[in-house]
Amino acid sequence: MSQPVIHIENARVAYNGSEALAGVSLQVGAGESIVLLGPNGAGKTTLLTTVNGFIPLSSGSIRVLGRDLGGRNLLAVRRRVGYVAQTPQADPRMPITLRESVMTGLYGRLGWRRRVTGAMRASVDAVLERLGIQALASRPLGHLSGGELRRAAIARALVQDPEILLLDEPTASLDDSARRDICGLMGELNRERGMTLLWVTHDLDALPESCTRVLRMKRGRIIGDAAPADATGAVS
Repeated sequence: MSQPVIHIENARVAYNGSEALAGVSLQVGAGESIVLLGPNGAGKTTLLTTVNGFIPLSSGSIRVLGRDLGGRNLLAVRRRVGYVAQTPQADPRMPITLRESVMTGLYGRLGWRRRVTGAMRASVDAVLERLGIQALASRPLGHLSGGELRRAAIARALVQDPEILLLDEPTASLDDSARRDICGLMGELNRERGMTLLWVTHDLDALPESCTRVLRMKRGRIIGDAAPADATGAVS
């Protein structure tokens, strides 16, 4: 493996005296598509949020795209890393449309002072169309269903044009057709753009075709690292 885009060494995270990550070490190469499997409380979401710098480590180290996650490095890394949370929510009182919400993803890489161009708006429309939510573009965010909010969150991450995409249960609350579409889109991004994917799921049927490794987690540790076919057989 060339220099990893994610390098985690003996990472530990503790909440109220209980370890959510218990000495995790992991290297992710550029262009890999990795799925994290495990029961609730295994540490999957904590691992994603530490990679994105939302939660500090108790001990150990994380380097993302060659940078430690501290000070100005954190902002620089976040501009290049997209993140889709497990439970996207919206306040129904907030006067923001789906399109406006998705467009905020542009500022992650551009900065707030950069003017949004017509080409950028067209790229947002293309992402909305690809995710099947173009017809909802003018709907207030607080009036969307759970599945529609999830697709909006994915769209917001994609318009950022990230090098690494972190996805926490991205196919939850979606019907079978939408699940297949999301998996297909992730496969395209991985194959055609070389985007590195780190994907949390409970759904073995939702493994993207481009998946290169499946990591199994339990009690804050990685207990398995296998090819998709081997991992599927192990947990089915």
